[in-house]
Amino acid sequence: MDILSALVPQSQSGRRAAGLWLLAVAALIVAMLAVGGLTRLTGSGLSITQWDPIVGAIPPLGDAAWHDAFAKYQQIPQYRLENHGMSLEGFKAIFWWEWAHRFLGRAIGCVFFVPFVWFAWSGAIGRKDWPRMVLLLALGGLQGFVGWWMVESGLETRVSVSQYRLAIHLGVAVILLGAILWTALEYLRAPSPGALRAPAFPARGEAKMAFVFVALVFVQMLLGALVAGLHAGHIDNTWPLMDGRLTPEHPFLLSPRWINFFENPGVVQFDHRIVAYLVAGGAFTLWSWGRRIGLTGLARRSSDAVLYITLIQVVLGIATLLLEVPIALAALHQVVAALLFCAAVWHAFELRYAASNP
Repeated sequence: MDILSALVPQSQSGRRAAGLWLLAVAALIVAMLAVGGLTRLTGSGLSITQWDPIVGAIPPLGDAAWHDAFAKYQQIPQYRLENHGMSLEGFKAIFWWEWAHRFLGRAIGCVFFVPFVWFAWSGAIGRKDWPRMVLLLALGGLQGFVGWWMVESGLETRVSVSQYRLAIHLGVAVILLGAILWTALEYLRAPSPGALRAPAFPARGEAKMAFVFVALVFVQMLLGALVAGLHAGHIDNTWPLMDGRLTPEHPFLLSPRWINFFENPGVVQFDHRIVAYLVAGGAFTLWSWGRRIGLTGLARRSSDAVLYITLIQVVLGIATLLLEVPIALAALHQVVAALLFCAAVWHAFELRYAASNP
């Protein structure tokens, strides 16, 4: 056997290796969501006021560079109105969160691109899948642009980023996470596209419901971003009522009335609560339907995962609200939301592609 044959993986093992690589990328995206949540919760997202994809990977080196970065931060409204008098050491504390968030984004790009070149060259990723992989890479690059577009919204007149741009930034990340996870599952499940086949059990209606549930979790995560952007978790910190009311106080305070669903903190929190109930109901419905039609194997396990993670997320959400959004708990709430989305995608995949005896 020559050196090239030894290096190039066989078809089935190569596909499995590619699937594991994509799972690792998905795990890094979940970590990115966690760091991004902590960056927002610590008020660190505006600490770096410039975007340089290449040179920006290097943090300030030396006192002069640190003072220059701090001087730039002192020019924005967040410093003047909220952090006036902050010390250089205090600035460093928030700087490192934002720098870590951006550095992790760059690292994910490298972790995706370099192995992709290897797998494409080795044949583990066939030519027909190259456009899909390039699209995933482009979506990751778009996420970087959207992230800076979000930061820009807080540099001129606001003391925080726009809740709309925050939701879009999160939404692109979640779409990328779902697409990579789905692709990873395809590579792990079958050695070739011809091996994919429909479930043997009568689950077509269940499969449609599973995709609806994925969309519902996605919408709920976007609503969570609006809650975070408006700091709506710091009001009406009671449950199940909102300070003794079924609905928020002054629900149509803003004009036009429809804008309250996006800019009135009480209404945005109320929407997040209502959709949480829908998510919980949807998870239980999926689980009970799965039991009724006799799901087995990974399809059953994914159904269980959806239900159990949903229950954990509901408890975390209530605790985060009642305790007035402590940083650690709020960050965990965001991470579990990402895990719930992954479980929902996994369950939809199993019902769409898995064999009856995987």
